Amino acid sequence: MLDAGMAGFVLGFSLILAIGAQNAFVLRQGIRGEYVLPLVLTCAISDALLITAGVVGFGKLIASNLWALTLVRWGGAIFLIVYGATNFREAWLGGGKLDDKGRTANSLKGTIMTCLFLTWANPHVYLDTVIILGGISSQYQEAWAFGLGAAFSSFVFFFSLGFGARFLRPIFTNSLAWRVLDVFVGLTMWAIAASLLFGGK
Repeated sequence: MLDAGMAGFVLGFSLILAIGAQNAFVLRQGIRGEYVLPLVLTCAISDALLITAGVVGFGKLIASNLWALTLVRWGGAIFLIVYGATNFREAWLGGGKLDDKGRTANSLKGTIMTCLFLTWANPHVYLDTVIILGGISSQYQEAWAFGLGAAFSSFVFFFSLGFGARFLRPIFTNSLAWRVLDVFVGLTMWAIAASLLFGGK
């Protein structure tokens, strides 16, 4: 049981560690200091639900259907290309500078809705949580322990990212820092999209 749980934690953490649309949004909000607790809880609980779906069998079901897997791959790539382009647009326009208190005027509802969209409307998230983690969990006799470890890794990661980002706040009072971050995120999104389109079978 402990081995399965640790394996789930390590694999889950390694998959989520790579920056993605969801992670980039949490980083941005953490730097701003806006609604960090409800945001990280939304992300972690969403991941836990998706991982649970994978562990109970949805991951194997999707992976066994070539058309469904192809749909998820292409959908994820398109989503990431569009999101990356949005970041490039933000970098071009600028205007991301924080005020002296490190805050902007976004609403809690708007923040959570954006977070839910970036999580549940992003097919790439399903690849990591439902298909990969769900599929690998079936190799363990105690698949539930593997899933629990993977879900716990999401809580550890998002709380660390969201609350740790505040240490970067002094840097992001400069609008140039936001431009650099947006370009980096955009390039990363496009790199992940390319891996989905050209790295598959």
